[in-house]
Amino acid sequence: MNAKSNIAFIALGSNLGDSRKIILDAMSRLEQFSDQPVLRSSLWRTSPVLCPPGSPDFVNAVIGLIPRPCETAHSLLGKLQALEKDFGRAPAPALNAPRPLDLDLLAFGDEACQSATLTLPHPRAHLRKFVLQPLAEIAPDFILPGQTRTVRQLLAAITSDETLAPL
Repeated sequence: MNAKSNIAFIALGSNLGDSRKIILDAMSRLEQFSDQPVLRSSLWRTSPVLCPPGSPDFVNAVIGLIPRPCETAHSLLGKLQALEKDFGRAPAPALNAPRPLDLDLLAFGDEACQSATLTLPHPRAHLRKFVLQPLAEIAPDFILPGQTRTVRQLLAAITSDETLAPL
């Protein structure tokens, strides 16, 4: 992938069911949305952040893809939400409740947007180690729209009690 300004970055997370298999299967399904081979991070076991007490650990990853020419951030978001449902995601009984698949559109090229259904870049991506660690594997020098530091620099600056371990 060479057209970095056209890359869409998607964070994947799962903490319900066979999370490792779910993430790998979802990554394979996401390939159909890309005009070129996708960038895939490693899988990471991460502690839950702002989840209900007793929530299981997550498996997290990030994928980078080149959207097809007619794709918009909103149309891609719709496809991500449909994919979540395909994997059994239902309305959450509580904020950040365990779920089989969570897909977050982190960035869509250098687009910035704030609407009722979508905020780009993802408003908390730059604050979360479980997003930045896998993103740094595939795009360490990417600068999220609105930020001045690279993903690598943002990751180095995080001071949180999140725990991450490669799978």
